[in-house]
Amino acid sequence: MSAKLRKELRIDILALVLFFAIMAVDKTGLLPAVFDHKWISLLVYLIPYFLVGWDVVREAALGIKNRRPLDESFLMTLATIGAFVTGENSEAVAVMLFYQIGEWFQSYAVGQSRRSITELMDIVPEYANLELEDGSVETIDADDVEPGNILVIRAGERIPVDGEVLSGESLIDTAALTGESVPRSVHAGDEVISGCVNGDGLLRVRALKAFEDSTVAKVLEMVEEASEKKSHTENFITRFARYYTPIVVAAAVILAIVPSLFTGAWSTWIYRACTFLVISCPCALVISVPLAFFGGIGAASSQGVLVKGSNFLELMAHLDTVVSDKTGTLTMGNFSVTEIRPAEGVEERQLLTTAAAVEAMSTHPIAVSIRQRMAEEGIADADLPELSNITNHSGRGLTAERDGSVLSVGNARMMEELGISAPSGSDAATAVYVAEGSRYLGALYIRDEVKPDAKRALKEMKEEGVRQVIMLTGDRQSVGDAVAQELNVDHVYAELLPQIKVEKVEELLSELPLKAGKNAKLAFVGDGINDAPVLSRADVGIAMGSLGSDAAIEAADVVIMDDNLRKIPVVMRIARKTVGISTGNIIFALAVKLLILLLGALGYANMWAAVFADVGVAVLCILNSMRLLMRKQFRLPE
Repeated sequence: MSAKLRKELRIDILALVLFFAIMAVDKTGLLPAVFDHKWISLLVYLIPYFLVGWDVVREAALGIKNRRPLDESFLMTLATIGAFVTGENSEAVAVMLFYQIGEWFQSYAVGQSRRSITELMDIVPEYANLELEDGSVETIDADDVEPGNILVIRAGERIPVDGEVLSGESLIDTAALTGESVPRSVHAGDEVISGCVNGDGLLRVRALKAFEDSTVAKVLEMVEEASEKKSHTENFITRFARYYTPIVVAAAVILAIVPSLFTGAWSTWIYRACTFLVISCPCALVISVPLAFFGGIGAASSQGVLVKGSNFLELMAHLDTVVSDKTGTLTMGNFSVTEIRPAEGVEERQLLTTAAAVEAMSTHPIAVSIRQRMAEEGIADADLPELSNITNHSGRGLTAERDGSVLSVGNARMMEELGISAPSGSDAATAVYVAEGSRYLGALYIRDEVKPDAKRALKEMKEEGVRQVIMLTGDRQSVGDAVAQELNVDHVYAELLPQIKVEKVEELLSELPLKAGKNAKLAFVGDGINDAPVLSRADVGIAMGSLGSDAAIEAADVVIMDDNLRKIPVVMRIARKTVGISTGNIIFALAVKLLILLLGALGYANMWAAVFADVGVAVLCILNSMRLLMRKQFRLPE
């Protein structure tokens, strides 16, 4: 609890004790000389009133001055002044006191909801230890780190920027970013992300990114932007309050004046109008609905998932179709060459060195796996032939020139364009064909392992209400079918170029309302730079944050920081509970208010009932929203 909240709580408690003491003396008649005198009694009751309500009165006055009077502070001030005018001093103080107690509950609940999100603000590294050329270490601001700098990270310090470990071994605490409680072991050659805490080892790390491009900076940027993107429910409540408040103020004025003109009972009808104003205060709705969504985003954050706005959390509650990329999303993305099949008259070493030379400058996982196999075979970079005019052909492969001849390394589509009849390979492996001119040299068969948690994640998505899971891949149909069969994927679309993936998602989106209703939503899950257009086009784009590309994370609406697919059904569960709680708050608050508004207008509900309809309902709705803060309910089952 913050110092400000503690101070406000002490004031509220003091005013509450003072109010009940004054009311006890008043009702028991112990000091008739004080409380039988109208003006002295008013002055006594004004002590706890201004003690707890001065800020509200001041805000109401400022609202009138700034020509924005119709807010909660104005309603409370007007209602309590009316109660004082009619001689109901105790009830006027009670309205202000319990309103402020409700406001305190709101502030406390918001503080609790923000905790999971604002904890991320603590992950910002304040400094970096820069290793100079002479071996000495200089402490600099994290903002001043440049790519290529060598950093020394001592035990207990935060990693300032994304980098690669050059030397040392340690355990890295990633909980603040990924929600994963088990530290991760790192050693030379491993990449580390900014914001994580180094364990008990000493690490030397080469910076790969500047601070503003690092993971921690992007996380903070996403958190700051999340509050600006409201859900449809929140926008409805904002519009509702904009028209609702002037209407109830006008209705209260009519209730105070019109019946009084006919009956002459001005005091009675002013009192009823004040009761009407207190009941009609929309704070239960204005507070509890945004609080529910804020709590939902906080709950997702505590699980290592960043949701970029309440609108996306609301969409996650209505997911019907999940479309996923294959490589790096459903599979590990760690390719390895499992078989080398040279054509007749071609040696394995010749085939491997040719493929490795063409793929030498590529960062694609398949190229990395070929170079890794080359290293395993003891082939050095110096053994590779010199090539020129290396050209990438999107969705097909690479070509290069050597001594006037063209070398081609790619898929079956590239071989078909060259007029080469290439043999089919294993259904579960990706074939990389190699040709020189129109001569077929052979094929390398590369396999990518399925993620160990992928099958369970898809099963849990189905349990949470997903009707179908669809896989899009640029790989061969046979490879896609093999992975789909292993994971129980409903439909597979293979051999797709990046632009065709977008067209396929467009097609699925157009079919969705016809098959599943207008509220059904589609999510796309991906991690590569070529997934960014599809992530942007889907109703909800979900990116793998740890291994995913910056472009994918930027385009996505939901980012899973530890690449665990099982977090998707967890966020769906959080989203549905958030929407359920906000909807329940709306129905409950409106039902109680309408009932007591009617009773108040007819004279059957007094100011105490009005206090319950306002503050009581608000507190109950806030407590209902705070159920989202119980983190245990959203933890992954073992």
